[in-house]
Amino acid sequence: QVQLVEPGGGLVQAGGSLRLSCAAPVGTFSTYAMGWFRQAPGKEREFVAAISWRSANTAFADSVKGRFTISRDNAKNTQYLQMNSLKPEDTAVYYCSASRVLSARAEYVSSWGQGTQGTVSS
Repeated sequence: QVQLVEPGGGLVQAGGSLRLSCAAPVGTFSTYAMGWFRQAPGKEREFVAAISWRSANTAFADSVKGRFTISRDNAKNTQYLQMNSLKPEDTAVYYCSASRVLSARAEYVSSWGQGTQGTVSS
């Protein structure tokens, strides 16, 4: 498995941008598909985005398409989620994930980050 560490999220106004990062100090980061899920208060955890191990393929939830991008730097064992045109409904705890396959399904995730809060004010 790979250990995932997420530095702090942030607070932005609606329409603003925020970039989340996720580092993997332990484990073979480059062999995993990476992704992001989020969980808003009172709601179930939901898929946000994923990227294959060589960045050849990406996937996004319909709710974030065109606003969010996902990228990774295998040399730095780090992945990123760039969030633009943020809306209050994007407020959630964001979880970094590592999977053996590129998937939007949480049951395929083998490692989770600790979660980081992203808050969008109206």
